[in-house]
Amino acid sequence: MELALDLAADAAAAGEAPVGAVIVENGKVLAAVGNRMRAANDPTAHAELEAIRAALAMRGTGRLDGCDLYVTLEPCAMCAGAIAHARLRRVIYAAADPKAGAVDNGVRLFDSPNCHHRPEIVSGIGEARASTMLRAFFAKLRE
Repeated sequence: MELALDLAADAAAAGEAPVGAVIVENGKVLAAVGNRMRAANDPTAHAELEAIRAALAMRGTGRLDGCDLYVTLEPCAMCAGAIAHARLRRVIYAAADPKAGAVDNGVRLFDSPNCHHRPEIVSGIGEARASTMLRAFFAKLRE
């Protein structure tokens, strides 16, 4: 999670929302990225999706079974859907997102009977640092 938090800080320094994501398989980092929505002019360039794409390319497969995702913010519905499709084993996220989160808040995608894959969820790891970065970033936008 420390790497994901560092990537979130880098994203904030680049003017992106401070979210970082790391995908690990058997202790090996397959992908480590921060949000890139502004840099890529792409609303789908969330850290989670960028990490999933990079890890899939690294593995040369269409799935990430046996892999864990560390992310600094609770995934949104779009990212949760991609997580299910990629078959990630575990999602570890730092800060909850009561407004746009879709894991433990909002639509709770993985609890839906229509969800075809339910990863293990761990929340709150690195929450204080992630929340502080997010609050500071959005407060600065409102100035």
